[in-house]
Amino acid sequence: MLHIAAQPLARLAPWPLPALLAWVGAWGTALACRNAGLAVSAELAAGSAAGVALALLNTGWRRRAMAALGFPLSALLLAALGGRLDAHAWLLAGLPLVLLYPLRAWRDAPFYPTPPRALVGLDKVIQSPPRRVLDAGCGLGHGLAALHGLWPQAVLQGVEWSAPMAWLAARRVPAACIRRGDMWAQSWGGFDLVYLFQRPESMGRAWAKAQGEMGVGTWLLSLEFEVPGVTPTAVLDAGIGRPLFAYRVQGAARAQAGLTEAGSTARERGR
Repeated sequence: MLHIAAQPLARLAPWPLPALLAWVGAWGTALACRNAGLAVSAELAAGSAAGVALALLNTGWRRRAMAALGFPLSALLLAALGGRLDAHAWLLAGLPLVLLYPLRAWRDAPFYPTPPRALVGLDKVIQSPPRRVLDAGCGLGHGLAALHGLWPQAVLQGVEWSAPMAWLAARRVPAACIRRGDMWAQSWGGFDLVYLFQRPESMGRAWAKAQGEMGVGTWLLSLEFEVPGVTPTAVLDAGIGRPLFAYRVQGAARAQAGLTEAGSTARERGR
């Protein structure tokens, strides 16, 4: 039943709220066992079991793993520190993470840096070097660094919601112009290539934005997650377990022309 409820919960409570629910539920179960006078082993077992069960409310194996491992890892850290931390200390320890990577940014994608080899071979697919490139949700600039390695002459731009991460990325990749902002609010028009490492739920929206704003023949790249219902132009596998999906954008003008032609054909058939 928990597995069946995962998809509805993901729509009602965006990530990372399902993970927070698993962590809180696991610690709540462990504390209830402690208050009942049970042994430490029973407390740990019950907390871990509750965390694993609630982790099924998350979608995707990586998110489930993060949710399930939260309680045992924090319990081990607490034991290593001699049990001196209480619940308030855990909340204070989480504040730097929230400041560095706000919850709004998690709704687009949790922080997973682009692996160094993720874009290997992309220059063989895109043989005409792009002039203007955007990394939408650039994080600490790992994707921008890889793009710069492929096309050092390209004008690189990055947009990142987290102000501290945008600041750090600008210093990590000085060749790129990086600003703090909303990747969905910024126009993608004028870019020859837009790179994403987001999450499955974002891809339909990203494709619609690319089709509506980018020009004919431009490129949308997505690491690991494909656009639902759209066949990619190319799929690259650098052997890191995260495929790169490359989409040639049809563009707003051609898409509108196709809709107009389809409508005219339908009217002709109706006569």
